[in-house]
Formats: sequence, C-alpha cells, structure tokens
Amino acid sequence: MTTTRPAPPAVLPDAQLLGRGLAVLRIFVGLIALLNGLAKVFGWHSINVGPYSANLINREDARNILEFEVFRNPNGGAEGTRVWLIRDVAQWMLDNWGLVGWSLTALEVGTGLLLVLGLLTRGAALAALSMHLFLALVYATSDRWLFEQPHEYVPLLILAVVPAGRVWGLDARAAVKLRRTGTGLREGWPC
Repeated sequence: MTTTRPAPPAVLPDAQLLGRGLAVLRIFVGLIALLNGLAKVFGWHSINVGPYSANLINREDARNILEFEVFRNPNGGAEGTRVWLIRDVAQWMLDNWGLVGWSLTALEVGTGLLLVLGLLTRGAALAALSMHLFLALVYATSDRWLFEQPHEYVPLLILAVVPAGRVWGLDARAAVKLRRTGTGLREGWPC
C-alpha cells in the first residue's frame, strides 16, 4: 500500500512586500503622467543634466504627435491611421485643441498627482487608462513595435484593479474610514 504525501503549500510572497512593489509601480507611473502634465503646463520639452538629455511631451508636442500619427504617418497607411473613428475623433480634437490640450494637461497632472499620493488610485488609473487606450487605437495600424502601447496601459490596468494606494498611499486611510462607516462601493472602490 502506498501513501501519497500532500503537496507542500505554495510559498507566497509576503503581502506587504507585494504592496510595496505595487506602490513603486504606482508612484513611477504617476510620476510619468505628472511630469508630462507639468511639461504641458510650463511648456517644457528638453531636459539636459550634464551629458544626460531627454524630453517630455508638452502641449505642442502632443498636438503634433496626434496630427502626424493619425493623418500623415505613412506606416499607418497612405494617410495615417486606418481606424476611421479615430480619424474623426482626432480631427475634432485638433479643431478644438485649446480645450483638448488643456483637458489632456489636467488629466495628466490630476491622475499623476493622485497616483503619486496613492489617493483614489484605482479611479485615477482608470482615468489615465482612457488616454492610453485611445493612443493604442491610434497606433494600431502604424506598424509600431509590438509593445509600444501595452507597456503604458498594462500597468494602468493592474493599478485600476488592485488597491495599490493602500501601501505608501492615502488610500489606506480612506479604506479604513470606508470600512468603519460601512459606506463606499465594493472593496473600497476607487481606493
């Protein structure tokens, strides 16, 4: 007669360690949005520190990128993207760039700040996700590197689902208060 031993329990990482890792991801993604939003507020573009040189996307850069990718990029077809709805939406955006550019700026500054602070994290990630999914559709027919957009929206998808603001973030206080009062949506959404 043979006996089988039960399988050893899976070794799971400490929840606090996972929380810290998600907090680092949240803060990093938030800083990207916040700095690009501030670049739009102040018109920053080039960053030069010693031999290091990089850029941020200001409002004019964002407008030029949208116009080029949708209407002129030969890799997306003769006239840019082949996603017809994107062309119509982009044309409206370009025609109303004063409002759209400042709305984009507010979205980036607001969601970036919320993500860095860990406040309303899942809601902020969901709001930022809208912008990145739009860009994913713009780039869908542009013959881009396969991971051009997923590396931007996948972290936001994770942050929209997981309560990553509860470690090193203000969502921890909000979640405790929601739990104590019994108010709020399921599982303390959007915290």
